[in-house]
Amino acid sequence: MNDLLRWTFETLKNEGLAMNWLAQRREEWAPLLASRLRYLMEGATFILICDDEREWFEKYFLSNINRKNRARPMLPFVPLRALYPRPETLESEEDLRLLSDMLGIAFPNGYIFFYVGKTSAKLAKIAKSSELSYMWLFDERDRQNGFFLSSEDELLDVKLLQLFRIFDKSIDAALFGEVSL
Repeated sequence: MNDLLRWTFETLKNEGLAMNWLAQRREEWAPLLASRLRYLMEGATFILICDDEREWFEKYFLSNINRKNRARPMLPFVPLRALYPRPETLESEEDLRLLSDMLGIAFPNGYIFFYVGKTSAKLAKIAKSSELSYMWLFDERDRQNGFFLSSEDELLDVKLLQLFRIFDKSIDAALFGEVSL
């Protein structure tokens, strides 16, 4: 059984040159992903939050993560907007504590905020309020639990789709015992 870092390298190598950028950053990507996939394997729910500009990605992610033709069980990925329709109104520390209390009751096996977007967006504050969050952050390097991307990158949307692809394949590898986390 491979560790996720080695598996990621082999998988990206097979994907070709288009994924070369991620292969070069696999040592940033794989350990963070492995630590969060452990929670998923233990039954935690991933609560997806995307900034306004990435609303399209949220829809894409949720439409594809549990496709019907998958040979795996459905996985607990839910949009925050389905649980709290106007998350941008959560501003104070008290609001965030109340949200955390509600989610703790709703998801007794735990939950993780999965944030994709600019670090300056209002919704980023929600994800940053939890030490367990998993974030694909734009324009903030060296953030704990964050994978850095540049909002100025002309290929940003393509890279998000590529990240989804490797994320999805990593879940399969973990579920089917191809990798150790």
